[in-house]
Amino acid sequence: MLNKEGQRELAYVVAIDEIKAIEGYDRVEYARIGGWWIIVRKDQFKVGDMAVYIEVDSKVPASNPAFEFLEKRDYKVKTQKMCKVISQGLLMSLEDFPDIFFSDLATLNNIQWCYKKGIKGKEPAIPVQIGDFLTKELGIKYSVAEDNERKGKGPNKYEKMAARHQKLFKNNKIIKWLYARDWGKKLLFIFLGKKKDKRGWPAWVSKTDEERCQNLPQLFPGDDTRWIVTEKIDGSSTTFTMKGRGKKRQFYVCSRNVCFDTPEKAEHCYYDSNIYLEMAEKYHMEEVLADILDAERDLDFVTIQGETYGEGIQKRTYGLKGHDFMAFNLIYGYSDNNKKRIDSVAMTAILKDYGIPCVPILNTEYYLPATCDELLAYAEGFSQIDGAISEGIVLRTWDGINSFKAVSNNFLLKYHS
Repeated sequence: MLNKEGQRELAYVVAIDEIKAIEGYDRVEYARIGGWWIIVRKDQFKVGDMAVYIEVDSKVPASNPAFEFLEKRDYKVKTQKMCKVISQGLLMSLEDFPDIFFSDLATLNNIQWCYKKGIKGKEPAIPVQIGDFLTKELGIKYSVAEDNERKGKGPNKYEKMAARHQKLFKNNKIIKWLYARDWGKKLLFIFLGKKKDKRGWPAWVSKTDEERCQNLPQLFPGDDTRWIVTEKIDGSSTTFTMKGRGKKRQFYVCSRNVCFDTPEKAEHCYYDSNIYLEMAEKYHMEEVLADILDAERDLDFVTIQGETYGEGIQKRTYGLKGHDFMAFNLIYGYSDNNKKRIDSVAMTAILKDYGIPCVPILNTEYYLPATCDELLAYAEGFSQIDGAISEGIVLRTWDGINSFKAVSNNFLLKYHS
């Protein structure tokens, strides 16, 4: 589930929406929260109960006794096929985390769960609410180590400062002591910080991380909204953006969270080479964005976002020896502060003239089905790139305002189980 900053939360409080039996199995049953189905112990929950849900792709801390049963799985939570059904994620009772929650039994027949951190002297306890995020409180990370770097928030100004003075911050005891304290970081920045350290992710660009259909139960059953369906590419999110005119014009190349706007940052990339700068050069992105900006005087900025994919990026290489790029977003920002995401059909036509490939369009007249399960079945298929299993689909409205993704369960079982 995405939080308000558009970053994925891996654990949160939910209410059980549905429970049903699994044919042929008496000790377990199937529980649903939103569009997720999870195998749980028989009679562990009833409909309406609060629970802690931990999403797939998570790794829970080995230090927490509540997760001892996951030791044989290296404490990872993944998509699994069990008891002839697919189970995605982990459902646990609030009682499993006594260090975080407690139950107030003061009201007869009404158990109110509260956070222990809310008890300070006479201060009333903070009640637990559906939708509360618990990723940090439970110490949960991504199950794939590199995802913690690629999908993190990116370096702040203090981390950028320290990166420019690596030897000093590594070897000087006084500097290390100051840097370990908030007030010390501020003091060091007065003497060692630079204006460019404050320059981070371009403020006019939204980061790319589509919400999963399982977290959007309000969309089903579907209405008369027309959706454009494109193939989801398994790669690394890549952003190219340009803003302004003349001497004030700025060009940025970014990964999911890092902007490679200085030489020292350009050298730093999770992969063996900087695939983002490689794609910028391959498709002449600076010249392309400048040409689009110059062609329409009302534009203040232009952004192209897509996936860089291929050898060494994800397990799914699409048979490539090397890397390639496919755009999925073309965004225009206007001088009146409005912005517009160009629809996939128009984007493909515009970028084709510049030789920039776009994600394959699968359907331009799609209407959502009655259930999330039906949409997930529709998401199963084969890639237009190499004919092998597809990661899934992305759906966007024609006005470009709404979008979300449906990831293939067969893809997850093959590459993430």
